[in-house]
Amino acid sequence: MLILTVVYNNTKMSLNFLSIFKQYAWGDIISKVESITTREVEMALSKEKRDVEDFLCLISKAAIPYLNEMAEMSQNITLKRFGKVMQLYVPMYLSNECSNICTYCGFSVDNHIPRVTLTIEQIQREIKELKKNGFDHVLLLTGESPRQVNVSYFKEVLAVVREYFSHVSLEVQPLETEEYKELMKVDLDGIVVYQETYRKETYRDYHPRGRKSDFEYRLNTPDRVGLAGMQKIGLGVLLGLEDWRADAFFTALHFSYLKKYYWRSKYSVSFPRLRPAKGVAPTKNSISDKELVQLIVAWRLLDEDLELHLSTRESGFFRDNVFQLGITSMSAGSKTSPGGYSCFSKKPELEQFEISDERNLIEVASMLKDRGYDPITKDWDKVFS
Repeated sequence: MLILTVVYNNTKMSLNFLSIFKQYAWGDIISKVESITTREVEMALSKEKRDVEDFLCLISKAAIPYLNEMAEMSQNITLKRFGKVMQLYVPMYLSNECSNICTYCGFSVDNHIPRVTLTIEQIQREIKELKKNGFDHVLLLTGESPRQVNVSYFKEVLAVVREYFSHVSLEVQPLETEEYKELMKVDLDGIVVYQETYRKETYRDYHPRGRKSDFEYRLNTPDRVGLAGMQKIGLGVLLGLEDWRADAFFTALHFSYLKKYYWRSKYSVSFPRLRPAKGVAPTKNSISDKELVQLIVAWRLLDEDLELHLSTRESGFFRDNVFQLGITSMSAGSKTSPGGYSCFSKKPELEQFEISDERNLIEVASMLKDRGYDPITKDWDKVFS
């Protein structure tokens, strides 16, 4: 087991989330959420501050009759905390090289697709296109292939990207604490890492090959990020792999632990639903639109400061009608292939998955303005930090 050491309230202690996680059983959480009563839901809604047990009540089937009330509460909390402001960002894929088999991903190493890792020159072309479209907040992504895309490559890329964007986050393979510290030296603002599913019993079914098959190593990644002192940590699961309510509970448990021990960091949660991709079979654990709304507003009722992201995996219709209920950040004009904005835009075989909302930044911003919201592409300056 990987044991980590942090300082909390001036007390040195050894811990990681794995030690918390082992105290819970997946089947017990399933049974618990299925047994929740309307009385328990009402008690959770009556509280000013809620914990993960209340969160479990709010994502239960018993809470569905209270969804309108929950949505109104969530909207009011979000307006009070964030106002009518929506952060817009763009994902930029650097590479589709990957050494893992992931049964839900178009980048999976067993998919016979062309593999591309962008050069600095190609990245500069991507940047030019994104800046021309008005973006200033970027999420850099790659497949997980340490030979082709590693810390040295990330540092080289960040040195270039950082000159053009006010906020830069990274979604790549899990790294060590010292490696995250190295990336922070070149002004990396945030790390996004999805557990995909917290169901350890089936985790390897979805990840049969590669370093990603190590469930516990991935589970402790946010600990390593927190120890590095990263400004922002993003969490989430891939909705559709396993029972969404159980996965949501464990995500909330993970978040609550991280917020307690790495309290200097900010946190975000995303809601990626499975999308069509090369080699991906239909899921048996789908989450409906109504259930996704329930999940979003339950997160807001759990924590009023948490950033909630909604990507272009969702349809324009869904995003237009849901963002006001708790979302604080949305992607726009997304491409899920390396070089998708300038270099290889006509090669859909390079995509990680198909997006649903294909509107560009101007169109999404216009929709937000029509609803009285202020779309922003830049959320803070280093000079004020």
